[in-house]
Amino acid sequence: MTQELTINDIDKQRELVFGPQPEIKLVSPCKLDNGVLRHTTFEQKRFELIFKEREALATLFIPASGSGSRMFQFLYDFLDEPDEENRSKTEKFLNAIEDFAFFELLPYNIKKKVRNYDISLDEFIAYLLKNNGLGLGEKPKGLIPFHRTRSFILNAFQEQLLQGLRIQEKPLNFHFTINEKFETEIRAVLSHIQGLTARNCSISCSVQNPDTDSVAFDANGNQIVCADGSKLRRPSGHGALLENLNSIDSDIIFVKNIDNVQHESKSEATVSNFQYLGGLLLQIQEELRQVMTAENKHEALAALNETYRFVYSSEEIAKMTEGELLQFINQPLRVCGMVKNEGQPGGGPFWIEHKGTVSKQIVEKAQIKMEGEQYRLMVQSQYFNPVLMALSPKDLNGVKHQLCNFADHTQYFIVDKKFEGQSIRFLERPGLWNGSMANWLTVFVEVPSEAFTPVKNVLDLLNGAHRE
Repeated sequence: MTQELTINDIDKQRELVFGPQPEIKLVSPCKLDNGVLRHTTFEQKRFELIFKEREALATLFIPASGSGSRMFQFLYDFLDEPDEENRSKTEKFLNAIEDFAFFELLPYNIKKKVRNYDISLDEFIAYLLKNNGLGLGEKPKGLIPFHRTRSFILNAFQEQLLQGLRIQEKPLNFHFTINEKFETEIRAVLSHIQGLTARNCSISCSVQNPDTDSVAFDANGNQIVCADGSKLRRPSGHGALLENLNSIDSDIIFVKNIDNVQHESKSEATVSNFQYLGGLLLQIQEELRQVMTAENKHEALAALNETYRFVYSSEEIAKMTEGELLQFINQPLRVCGMVKNEGQPGGGPFWIEHKGTVSKQIVEKAQIKMEGEQYRLMVQSQYFNPVLMALSPKDLNGVKHQLCNFADHTQYFIVDKKFEGQSIRFLERPGLWNGSMANWLTVFVEVPSEAFTPVKNVLDLLNGAHRE
């Protein structure tokens, strides 16, 4: 699969979607001092200072098109087919209903009925989730109020803006990838909170290019036809956002997910963490520039590799011609924060082998053979990818890369899902921080778990990080 594969490449998509799922060959998990760095508090503060002093042009890139419906899935399940698990979660949700920021959005008469237990469960849940009420299940996750702060309630878009403005005093750019249907509402809530801060910043939005959508097939390889006669297409995953990322002209691009945000009073760890990642990125770039001018470039890069482990073994550096070495150090660079693995679903940092070369990658469980030695290596992973990254999309001379040239387009995903009760199969592009960044220079560093407080389930909002 290539980045240029479009909705019109039906035969090629059919061939791939009914072929084998590409698998990653793991060598070992990245562990502390073997692919993952840990800096002391003193060292982190030094990198934070480097970031503040350099005043690089920075953009905060936040994928934010996801629907909020998954946050409330247990409520949908309870109404549709109640069982002990969703009943327990629904009971916890209702008992804590006044603790959620969105409770403030309820009309007075609904609040009164809730407090007096004078409303049917089905009626209340429907009011929360459906468009004839609050419509929380129909909105993007970023528009759902997450937090109360003093006299305000703030949704995730607004909280991300407030948090991002603290990263540097120089104006920071913000870029959100969104659902186009909600763009007017999203821009309005961002403009409102920006006006209250009196801070100058640039806010831009983009949508996932529909030409990157995938064709949906049935089990026999036929295209799925919708009721209106159109052919069914499905978004091809966050890897399609590589095009959106590529459009940003910035020295540093910070990346995080829309739902990973803390209450404003608990955001210091994330703010200092991004300053740390940004400063480390700038420091690595400076050291790579010194390699460019070194008399013995191979020796200089091998010494640097002892610290950052760009490659598995410095023997690989010795095999490079000088031209290959210069090309290697001029790849896009990323510094990725990793948190201790506490059983979260998702990817992690691994050494993998591909075409005889060993490299560091962020690997999803779906890319790994779930048996034998590969499975054993996967479960030994000590770290989890929280999507906290500092990226440099430019070479060491400041020339912007075409990022699609550094993707491994063979790392696509084959997806099986249901659509209106029918089984469908389609392709997802290589993940944005997986195969889409496969050929970037990569550094993994340990970051505190306090910087990773995602809201996957509405009950997560009851955790300490989301309370004042």
